[in-house]
Amino acid sequence: MSGRRRHSDLIVVGAGPAGLSAAIFASGNGLKVTVIDEYPEPGGRMLGQFHEERGRWWVGRRVAEQLIETCGKQGVSIRCGVAAYGLLREDGLWEVATSEGRLTAPRVLLATGAAEAPVPADGWTLPGVMSIGAAQVLANVQYVKPGRRGLVVGVNALGMAIARELSVGGVSLAGIVLPPAGPFAGPSAQPGECLRVLLGLSHLAPSPLFRLGGKMARSFGMAGIVSRLMPRKGIRIWNIPLMLRTAVIAINGTERVESATLADVDGAGRPIAGSERELPVDFVALAGGLYPLAELAAVAGCPFVYTPELGGHLPFHSERMQTPVEGLFVAGNITGVESALVAMAQGRLAGAAISAEAGAYGRDGERHVAEAVEEVRRARAEAPIQFRPGIPEARENIYRLWQSAYREERDDGNEKDADELVVQERIR
Repeated sequence: MSGRRRHSDLIVVGAGPAGLSAAIFASGNGLKVTVIDEYPEPGGRMLGQFHEERGRWWVGRRVAEQLIETCGKQGVSIRCGVAAYGLLREDGLWEVATSEGRLTAPRVLLATGAAEAPVPADGWTLPGVMSIGAAQVLANVQYVKPGRRGLVVGVNALGMAIARELSVGGVSLAGIVLPPAGPFAGPSAQPGECLRVLLGLSHLAPSPLFRLGGKMARSFGMAGIVSRLMPRKGIRIWNIPLMLRTAVIAINGTERVESATLADVDGAGRPIAGSERELPVDFVALAGGLYPLAELAAVAGCPFVYTPELGGHLPFHSERMQTPVEGLFVAGNITGVESALVAMAQGRLAGAAISAEAGAYGRDGERHVAEAVEEVRRARAEAPIQFRPGIPEARENIYRLWQSAYREERDDGNEKDADELVVQERIR
């Protein structure tokens, strides 16, 4: 790589809310920024998102359009349809291998987002079975209904949010049910555990009574009791039958989905013999949740930490979005699954930290970074959708681990290899 021309000051991988926000912040401070994304158009998951927030509708496509427009005005180069598959640092520069050649820059921000982890069920390879995110893209991005009547499998923040979007968009949903019990589903097949997830979303409920009931149940730890008292036919939420005591057993059809076999379940999610029945549907959306899409961080040599509250294994990073690998930063759902509003704030923070490291602020860099850190904390506290309980505490644990690891380095006066084994040892 020696002697090659430096194409940019910063390469951002991912043109979603975090990547675009970081590009705006860094380019506004004079850095030359290139953003790449394998999707045909920028915006990421925001393109299909909308939800009601404090009496107003938040429409992700509009927010994405504003970010893209600002990037254009500031000279950010956005290259879509470009996949990144390799990262190598040499002679103080990162070389990013892409489907359209190689890019170089002293700093790289990974804002690759998250991927879905649908729970399998018997018959899930039939045409008409899709992830809940695929149904969202069909309906809200491509404006094509995924089918005439569908079933959502999985009770979690992602599934509930998109089920409401589909319903508002005129897609008929026959119900929301639990996945089949087994090693892939784990606690997500248990009615009590699913109700605990819903109680964390009760502030988004469609009526004051639901919101009050959710608050009371959370306060008194009554999730298990309430789940046993739920009617087996379920309750209607956003005019969709929510069946917390029912699971899908099989998805049926010859050439495509024609129906789903449902059964009542006990408290552990096990089917109750004799309760099976068939529900006519022509599509099934599997909602298994999200996990950080972090393969490129692994390729770059970044250590990982396992944090279930944030979706699983994620790159070890500081509160400034910095990783232990020189010149490598992360932001958005690659650092843990949260809302688009938090991802945007993290992107701005990463942009501020990168700008400070590049000397764009002069002696005032720390103040700008500290302000951006506080903005992320506010965004997290005010986020209307919390994907899992315990996110703030999990974040603080990661940041304490970072401070502990690098305080020891400073005290010793030696540079340590922050490999995954060292990090995992400290987590234990």
